[in-house]
Amino acid sequence: DPPGHCGEACGKSGAAATSPSLRQASATLEAAEGQKGRPANLLMLQERISHQGLLSTGVFDPSPDPVLPGLWRVKLWRETPDRVNVSVDVVNCDPSSPMRLTGHDDRLVVRELNPGGRITLANRLDHLVWWAVCFPAHAGRDPATLSAVARDMGFSGRLPEREQVLPAPVDRLRE
Repeated sequence: DPPGHCGEACGKSGAAATSPSLRQASATLEAAEGQKGRPANLLMLQERISHQGLLSTGVFDPSPDPVLPGLWRVKLWRETPDRVNVSVDVVNCDPSSPMRLTGHDDRLVVRELNPGGRITLANRLDHLVWWAVCFPAHAGRDPATLSAVARDMGFSGRLPEREQVLPAPVDRLRE
């Protein structure tokens, strides 16, 4: 794996931990939680109460795109009391176009992100996933506290955040 995940594409070849660090941190978290049936390298990013009960969201198995530097695929784990859904997200770690592509039901959602910018309830999970994949040394930290870190890594904190929703077959997003 290239150092720091986004490596030279982000201009910080050694600035962040490599994917083994994400795996090690996830394995430690997994052992501490003692959850059966969860992947060994699952990094839990968010737990909140919803109308379904406790909703836990995490990521595991990040893998770099073999052709496009800075582009990663990661499995997204969404767990409720009665089911687990696993989908594949695509994350772009490049400072010129940070992005998360995710799926919901029968649509693809492309979200252009602004690392170092304002964090709200609407974009918090996007940023949690992005930091966990692109800079695993900061995985799980509140993205609202990472503005200075993002700027040190070459992100302006002034990019517009946008969302584009596209139709897509569900089976393309499921594992």
